[in-house]
Amino acid sequence: MVNLVTTRTITAALTNDREGVVRDLDSLARSGSKIWNVARWTADRIWDHTAEIPDEGPLKSYMKNQACWKDLNSQSSQAIVEELSGAFQSWFEKNDPDANPPGYRKHGDERPRSTVTFKEDGFKLDTKHQQVRLSKGKNLKDGWSDFILCEYDTGPDADLTDVEDVQQVRIVWNGEQWELHFVCKVAITAADLSGEKTAGVDLGICNTAAVSVGDETLLYPGNALKEDAHYFRQEEYDTEGEDGPSDHAAWARQKKSRRQTHFLHAISKDIVEQCADKDVGTIGVGHPKDIRGDEDWGRHGNKRLHDWAFETLLSHIEYKAEERGIDVERVDEAELKTSKTCCECGTATDSHRVERGLYVCENCELVANSDLNAAENMRATVTPSPEKDRSNGCLAQPSVRLFEKSTGRVAPQEQVRP
Repeated sequence: MVNLVTTRTITAALTNDREGVVRDLDSLARSGSKIWNVARWTADRIWDHTAEIPDEGPLKSYMKNQACWKDLNSQSSQAIVEELSGAFQSWFEKNDPDANPPGYRKHGDERPRSTVTFKEDGFKLDTKHQQVRLSKGKNLKDGWSDFILCEYDTGPDADLTDVEDVQQVRIVWNGEQWELHFVCKVAITAADLSGEKTAGVDLGICNTAAVSVGDETLLYPGNALKEDAHYFRQEEYDTEGEDGPSDHAAWARQKKSRRQTHFLHAISKDIVEQCADKDVGTIGVGHPKDIRGDEDWGRHGNKRLHDWAFETLLSHIEYKAEERGIDVERVDEAELKTSKTCCECGTATDSHRVERGLYVCENCELVANSDLNAAENMRATVTPSPEKDRSNGCLAQPSVRLFEKSTGRVAPQEQVRP
């Protein structure tokens, strides 16, 4: 067996959600939004005068002199400025004229509840009694020893007494109630790397993932994710008023985000479980890292690309595979032209993709699902001696596994009710 230490986020319910505790958490969270807004305003003024966004270092130095900075523990205030700086960086990297820079946190005249992060000197954890003490900032304390005592329940699937180290605690408003998120170092025991087979995984938008294990192939359609995106985006647009997003619009965004997070966890879990069951020891996963900047895909195409959470899904596959003792290697799709190249004969041309989802090689007459052809090319990069007698039936007619909304799990297509 292999002993590993990895980072996990364990979500816990707040069990002493009495009026005083909730009021204190609300106060911290709205102070967090105030710090964000002041820092955002400051960045805007500097931007106007210098045509540059200040780095987080200078921005922190300025914010330390603002009264709102002491509403929170110093490390918590710093985390908010770091989050703002990261949001600006993400906006820069998108390089999308339709994308907006990070805005202010407000619902009309109200500040919403921001997530607040407590680092090592901002919390004290008592796993025996399932309690965590959270620090208040100087401005919000009634006395030097004033703090918020939260009682929590991690549920039957997690236990903080088993973790190596809790590095951070976050208070998160999920749209209905407060949650506690514990960022931990967790010791896990993974199986030895005994799998002899290899697998290739192609990540996509229409099909969330396509998996090839050589003699077996799996397809994971993204219908559920697209349906949620359409529904909740419409809910958001239909309820946005003159003063900006309504409470219902904010609820729709949060609900969509939570459902997407669950979907990606369920898909990645099933991919890894299927690979483990098939004795896979190494997975090659396509990494379309530069796809957003490669070319202009049009307004609709660019929007879909920027909504595509491929990096999140890839990281989920990586850490879940690690727990199973399976290696994951990232494959540069653009460099190897995995989508254009025939996995049978190696001929590369755009004309092989004759229509959506169908790949026909003019040279060797291979017929395949285009995503599975790419997945098989991924597999070849991590396979010492890849087979060349691939079956058209296997690549053209994969087993389909669907996300079932009623259960929140992935199952074979024939078992999922229409």
